[in-house]
Amino acid sequence: MQNGFGSVRRMVMHNDFVLVGPKFDPAGIAATHDAIAATHDAIAALRKTAAAKARFVSRGDMSGTDAEEQRLWAEAGVHPIAAHDLWYVQTGSSMVQTLTTAASTNAYALTDRGTWVQFRDRRNLEIVVDHDARLFNQYAVMLVNSARHRAVKADLGMAFIEWLTSRQGQDTIASYKVAGKQLFFPDYVEP
Repeated sequence: MQNGFGSVRRMVMHNDFVLVGPKFDPAGIAATHDAIAATHDAIAALRKTAAAKARFVSRGDMSGTDAEEQRLWAEAGVHPIAAHDLWYVQTGSSMVQTLTTAASTNAYALTDRGTWVQFRDRRNLEIVVDHDARLFNQYAVMLVNSARHRAVKADLGMAFIEWLTSRQGQDTIASYKVAGKQLFFPDYVEP
C-alpha cells in the first residue's frame, strides 16, 4: 500500500499459527508451558528446538507461513540455515507436504491452525505450542491499484472486497468449519 501497488486494503479475518511436534517432545518444549495462563512461549520453544538440534521442518517457500516462521526465529535470536544446520530442513513445498514430512520424520513445524485441523496424516504429531499472542495470523484483502496496473478489473475486485466485508461475507467466514471447528474469525470493522 505504501508503495502504491494497492488502492484499498481491509482487514477481513484472523486465525492463528501453531507449533506442532512429536508427542515424545525431543526438544523439551512442554517446559515452556505456563499452566496458569494456559499458554506456551513460541520463542522459548524455538530456542529449545535449536539448542537440542531437534529436527524442524520449514516450508522454506517465501509464503506467509514461512515469513512468520523466519520472524519468530529472528525474535528467538536463532538463524538456522538448511545447508549448514542439519536439524533444520526446508521442503520448498506446500503446508500439507511440509506437515507430511514433519510427521514422517518426527519433526517440529509451524503451521496455521486451519491446515492443521484439516491435516489427517498426523502420526505422532500434536500441537506443542499455541495461544501465544505472537502466533496471531491476520488476513486482509487488497485491491490492486488500477492507476498503476491498467489491466486490473477494479470494479470486480471491489465487488469481491465489498462482499467479503459485508455482513453476509463475514457470516460466511464465521460459519466455515472443518470437523466442527471454526477455522477463521471475521474481524472487519467498518471505518
